[in-house]
Amino acid sequence: MVQPDVIVIGAGVVGLSAALAAQARGLSVTVIDREGPAAGASAGNAGAFAFSDILPLASPRIIRQAPKWLLDPLGPLSVPPAYALRIAPWMLRFWRASWPAQVAASTRAQTAMMRHSRAALESMLSREGLGHFLRRDGQLQVYEGAREFDASLPGWAARQAEGIEFRHLKGDEIAEIQPGLAPRFTHATFTPGWWSVTDPRDYTLALAEQVRARGGQIVVAEATALVPGGVQTATGVMQAERIVLAAGAFSHRLARTAGVRIPLETERGYNTTLPVDAFDLRTQITFGGHGFVVSRLSTGIRVGGAVELGGLDLPPNYARADAMLKKATDFLPGLRTTGGTQWMGFRPSLPDSLPAIGPLKPRPDVICAFGHGHLGLTQSAGTAEIVADLLTGRAPGIDMTPYAPHRF
Repeated sequence: MVQPDVIVIGAGVVGLSAALAAQARGLSVTVIDREGPAAGASAGNAGAFAFSDILPLASPRIIRQAPKWLLDPLGPLSVPPAYALRIAPWMLRFWRASWPAQVAASTRAQTAMMRHSRAALESMLSREGLGHFLRRDGQLQVYEGAREFDASLPGWAARQAEGIEFRHLKGDEIAEIQPGLAPRFTHATFTPGWWSVTDPRDYTLALAEQVRARGGQIVVAEATALVPGGVQTATGVMQAERIVLAAGAFSHRLARTAGVRIPLETERGYNTTLPVDAFDLRTQITFGGHGFVVSRLSTGIRVGGAVELGGLDLPPNYARADAMLKKATDFLPGLRTTGGTQWMGFRPSLPDSLPAIGPLKPRPDVICAFGHGHLGLTQSAGTAEIVADLLTGRAPGIDMTPYAPHRF
């Protein structure tokens, strides 16, 4: 195999987008992944380009809700007892990131990344001929009563300040956007500019085909260590002048082989994908008070979300997927729940809700591109453009300080 200019570790949506962006700058690329393209969270996510989600997960609102949620082992947020001690240092950092000054800084950084990513996505879809994967169906956030709706208003005020379009709705106005919701949802907010993808797995596989069409190699191999001049795999060392570390929830393990400890944790997400005719879904619905969404994909109706901070090694708890599906049946009375397929995947999350993008401090030849949490698909094209800038010596279009891997 001819030595490439760049090795990308990770064949998810971030890694493959970065590979394409590097190829567009004239660099030769090899992508390596332990399972191959679209094998992880890039296949099982909700399919949203959530550019309006500028508010960090680490916030006073989440800290207030967390104790109630943690009392329910099948609720929106859970920590398995077997993992509680191990997650404690990350939770302390998360709590510190929820202080007002940190939230304000994270919101500014998230807003900048969203703007950059939206522009980069439009450019990439046009360049690669992938525009047919994009949908512009909007998104509906629903609330059970005035109290829950009122609690959401500061977040909408922050979005309004950034020019994000939305409409608050009540009663029959909700049914005009999405018929069939249970009457318990008295208020809602519709975001018309919300984008989604027809199916995240199909989209990621299409990125892989574009990488190959541009002459790139995609190799199924597990990266075990970062070594001088390349990457150690089970079958030997693969060499390249530059490395992009985009291995999702496994990235911190590889960073550790270069002597760097990054507080990356794993939000285990669950879902059930039902047949396409399970419900007449016209827009993505977010049940924020219950921590899950229902998405319309070309391959089915996906019911999923929630957060289980349980690491990479504990066995899945599919009772969490069952609990969300049961709630979805109550919230969407016409939903047919037979014939579904369950899934669990790993979201790579840093405590301040921002990704790690930039050089690994002791290894400037290694560019980090991981830690996007729920926003990997959303920020994939923007991250890719930044990575390509760093690989080719250009200054990225945004201030990179908030995303520096060594900020912790």
